[in-house]
Amino acid sequence: MQQETDVLIVGGGPAGLAVAIAARQRGFRVSVVDGAKPPITKACGEGLLPDALQALRELGIELRETDGWALRGIRFEDEHASVSSSFSGGCGVGIRREVLHARMVKRASDCGVVLYWNAPITSLTEAGATACGNKISARWVIGADGSRSLVRRWSGLESPSLQRGRFAYRRHYRLSPWTDFTEVHWGEKAQAYITPVSEDEICVVLISNRAGSRFDETLRSFSKLETRLKQCAHASSERGAMTGNFYLKNVTRGKIALIGDASGGVDAITGEGLCLSFRQAHELAAALVEGDLRLYEKAHRRMLRRPRLMGKLLLLLDRETGMRKRTMRILEAGPHLFERMLAYHVGETRVFQLAATGASLGWRFLTA
Repeated sequence: MQQETDVLIVGGGPAGLAVAIAARQRGFRVSVVDGAKPPITKACGEGLLPDALQALRELGIELRETDGWALRGIRFEDEHASVSSSFSGGCGVGIRREVLHARMVKRASDCGVVLYWNAPITSLTEAGATACGNKISARWVIGADGSRSLVRRWSGLESPSLQRGRFAYRRHYRLSPWTDFTEVHWGEKAQAYITPVSEDEICVVLISNRAGSRFDETLRSFSKLETRLKQCAHASSERGAMTGNFYLKNVTRGKIALIGDASGGVDAITGEGLCLSFRQAHELAAALVEGDLRLYEKAHRRMLRRPRLMGKLLLLLDRETGMRKRTMRILEAGPHLFERMLAYHVGETRVFQLAATGASLGWRFLTA
């Protein structure tokens, strides 16, 4: 194992690999350590929005046409209404997490990142870190080791403010996609996310507020979807995870920085997790060039504003059933409002334009 490097990254998931590639693009020596072995997967929705694909391209990662399924836009549905909008900035893609991870591993290896798998970190040191009994000296240590980050805890950055933890479950089905949209089905205190990931497979994620709920139990809340999936073969086993909003007071300390879920996160309802990590990677690498992690701290706070706002709005619809039903009817009658909201969600418009859309939506509430 390499004993000295410029940047040591703890965690070889998408966030860790993204910052590893971004740092190598700027000339740093980079090593990644992870206690797992590829392919690394996670219970997530597996949809990448157009801005996430752009961030991947900036890292030199071009996904192949056969890697996933092109997504034209997003559709919201409940028992009484449906509204959809296409992305104005190009297509997104539905892609198996394992496929995305393999593409990122290859890119990292090709550009000179040193990768150590089955190498769990056991401690942080003044010089760097210890993994598998080897002391690794590093100028910078990056914690990309997920929501239960050891780097965060050991570095004294553990001060999360968790808001409304929810329960997510994922399963793949052998089924030809019936749409080129990501579908969000709204139920009573639960959502179902349908993302096509290949020509014969879809990813279904269910998110519930109820502790102890499971996939099949939650699926019964969506009768039309349950009927469609009833006779379909499973292409994967059920996987579960917690999701929610949590924020840290600081994401850097001394020579240590956090990225991805280790640095805080937004509820999966936003679909922003991976794109946020990719954007953070570019900002963190730029701060390393300047030798000033305070630049990353500032950028990290700025990047969280839009997904935090969208998360709050969408979670409000989850909590307030009557408001959500009325909102769906208004959006169905005025789909241009949904189009504007989606444009803000993927970073194509600014907050004042969202405010104008909100004002228009509010007026329709008053006059409906």
